[in-house]
Parts: sequence; C-alpha cells; structure tokens
Amino acid sequence: MGKGGKKTSLKTALSTQQSRLKQKAVLAARAAEKSKKAKSRNKAVPPHYTIPFKPTDQILLIGEGNFSFVHALALNPPPSLEFLPAPNITATAYDSEQECYAKYPDAAKIVHSLREKDVEVIFSVDATKLESHPGLKGRRWDKIVWNFPHAGRGITDQDRNILSNQTLILEFLRSAANLLVTGPVPAIHYSRKGKQKADAENDELDGNDPGEDMLADELIDESTKVRGSILITLRNVAPYTLWDLPNLAKKPPPPKSTQDKLYPRYMQLRSFAFQRSVWKGYGHRMTKGERAHGQGKTGEGGEDRTWEFCLQGLMSET
Repeated sequence: MGKGGKKTSLKTALSTQQSRLKQKAVLAARAAEKSKKAKSRNKAVPPHYTIPFKPTDQILLIGEGNFSFVHALALNPPPSLEFLPAPNITATAYDSEQECYAKYPDAAKIVHSLREKDVEVIFSVDATKLESHPGLKGRRWDKIVWNFPHAGRGITDQDRNILSNQTLILEFLRSAANLLVTGPVPAIHYSRKGKQKADAENDELDGNDPGEDMLADELIDESTKVRGSILITLRNVAPYTLWDLPNLAKKPPPPKSTQDKLYPRYMQLRSFAFQRSVWKGYGHRMTKGERAHGQGKTGEGGEDRTWEFCLQGLMSET
C-alpha cells in the first residue's frame, strides 16, 4: 500500500476472506461428496490417529468447559502419555468456578478428581488476555491447546458471527504468543515420503507445510528444547471452515487501530484429524453449556481437525 494510503480495516480484510471462502466451500462440498463415494468403493484401511503431546511437555489448556478433555489427558491417557506428570498440565476455563458448575453439572466432580491428582485448574481466564492473568503471567508452555473455540455471542447473522470468532482467534493468538517456550522450530516426521499436491483449499500453505493429506506421525525432538506450539481444533465443515484459521495464523490482517500492536505471524506445522475416541470420557460441550440445545454438542457432518502452529520468529521480530 502506498504511503498515505488508507489502511485496510480488520473488518474489510476478514469480509473479503469470507467471500472467497464461501465460493471455495461450495466446491469443497462437491469434492467431498465425490471423494466419499469413491472411498466407499475402496477397501477399509486401519485407523490412524495423532497424539500431539510428549510426556515431557508442559501443557496449557484453554476454554475447558466441563474439563472432560483434561480429565482424559491426565487420568486416562493413551499409552504414549502414560508417564505424563499431572502437574505438567494447567487447565483453564473462561467461566468462574460457580458459573462453570452451573453450566456443566458434571464439572465439579471432574475438577475434584483433577485437583486430587495435582492438575492445576484455574477459572476466570480470558483467552485474549492470558499474559495478564496472575496465575499465568511470566510462565511458558510447550503446548497451548484450545479445542473448539467459540465466541458464544449468539449472533444469528452468519457474516457477523464469523467476524466475531475470527477476532477472538486473532486476539488469542496474539496473547498466547507471550506464553510459548522459545527455541528452534520443531521438525516433523511424516509416514508418507514426498509431498502430495495441495488441493484448492490448501493452495496458500507455507512452503514447509506438507498439506492436509499427509499423515503426521510425531514431532522430532531428540535433545533440544524446541519452540512451543499452539493447537486449535475445529469442526472441518462450514461455517467453521469460513473462519479461515490457517490464514488467520499465517497471514493475519492489520489490527483495528494503528495504535494496536501487529498480530504475530505463525507457521503451520501440521494438521490432523482429531479423534475424540482416543480421549476416553471426553465430551465436547458448547460455550453456552448443557442447557443450550440439550447436550450442547457440535453438529453432525465433517470431521474434527486440529491445526498446529508455532511462531515464525521471536516476539521481538513480529
């Protein structure tokens, strides 16, 4: 943009993304239906799942709702995390403790069992102001995880609802950058050699990004303490795909005001299917709690997918 030109507003930039993504969503839906029919004719393959944690990780969980995910992670983990120390895990909720228990009837019992095992549980944590919370300030984690983020504002207009959630994620990514462990970028080993062509949905992935179709086995971290990463899980169907999560992280729009700091830039390390069945006892709940639409579970169709990002550079460079 030329000197003196008017800077594109956050709302305009995100709205432009929405228009482009709506067109892609139609094409993607057609491609998915075609792929589904093709797969039904092929022989079934053994299920593959990715565990994005190591037993040595310090893990911060955001927006835990009824705390069933952290319960699975700490008290009933998959075999590879059998020796993950419970004190390595910090689980947070946006609600106060009283509000949480009112929304989710099973939360009180779960939190009690977590605290008995020395899992750190913190309430009243705003995901967009993590670095200023007294329980988190000055600390750093290897993994910061937010499963199924949602602003929960009840906006019926789809475009405004998308904008609200995009802004939430951008502010979270800006805040969480202050709490990530520093170090070299982690390398990733994949079970398939070479790269497959990225489809139309992934035509703007980073050069070192293997694309959605690659199967990620594990992060390679032999001896060096590597850079911390952020994991965000969403339903991989509209309207969530219209949030354009990968590009929000990698190519964020300018902030609302010239007085605000620029959003940090991330690189995408990988994305993979999130298998709820791996996390025993986990049950996702909507932001509004169980009283909203029965159990408050996510909608049908599509898959759950996790995207993992790390900062492109040190905070002083962003």
